[in-house]
Amino acid sequence: MATEPLPLQKTAAAGPEGSVAVAATAAAGPPLIRFDDVVKRYGDHVVLDRLGFSVRRGEHVTLIGPSGSGKTTILRLLMTLERVSDGVIWVDGDPLSHTRAPDGSLRPATERHLREARKKIGMVFQQFNLFPHMRVLQNITEAPVSVLGMDRDEAEARARELLELVGLSGKIDAHPSQLSGGQQQRVAIARALAMRPEILLLDEVTSALDPELVAGVLELLSDIARNTDITMLCVTHEMNFARDVSETVLMFDSGRVIESGSPEKIFSDPEHERTREFLTAVL
Repeated sequence: MATEPLPLQKTAAAGPEGSVAVAATAAAGPPLIRFDDVVKRYGDHVVLDRLGFSVRRGEHVTLIGPSGSGKTTILRLLMTLERVSDGVIWVDGDPLSHTRAPDGSLRPATERHLREARKKIGMVFQQFNLFPHMRVLQNITEAPVSVLGMDRDEAEARARELLELVGLSGKIDAHPSQLSGGQQQRVAIARALAMRPEILLLDEVTSALDPELVAGVLELLSDIARNTDITMLCVTHEMNFARDVSETVLMFDSGRVIESGSPEKIFSDPEHERTREFLTAVL
């Protein structure tokens, strides 16, 4: 069975509507992702404080801010690895964190609902999280076959296509232990793309890499951003990468968006003093 090619047409995108004013980048249609007064707390510790922002289909958004400001928590909520404490997350007009009751009210999502919703979303983690006992090919095909019910021949053809995309077609039979850190992260990216996600979440994907390996992974992700229509949310401290791939940058502090705008605006002329302090420390 023939595989579908990677999407190659980028869509127009608009900046998110958050808890701060943002410059419009003019795209029609409802947001693909919307956080509606989302709260996440662990005991008495509030990580996200009535967070509101949205992301348009095909948009590339980078989340920046100090450690502990809630950025990774946002990705984990979207990946349904965590549950919201209050508020609602919407994806493509449907509640992600909740299900609709017969009377139209919203109730906390069931595990079945979360498993189904997760199919639209892929995530690449700081640590590569590859299955050490599986070869590269099986690492990429396992989820499409077991979760999506994809025919194995189709899944393997798709995996080979993706391995060529990430520059690892010669490593198809290798085990993760035989790969460098940069190669393992490339396999992890291919594995996420194998699920044909509408949304790709990137959580500090270069933080576990040796410095000489960072550039290659960032170049690959930049190519994916330029050449596909996948919506991307990225948490990173690589500010040059954020400037290169993003339509919108969100600055977080204490679980809130304190400033939002284009990379040119945020990096060259930030309005918030906390943003200026953060960028001075990391640039």
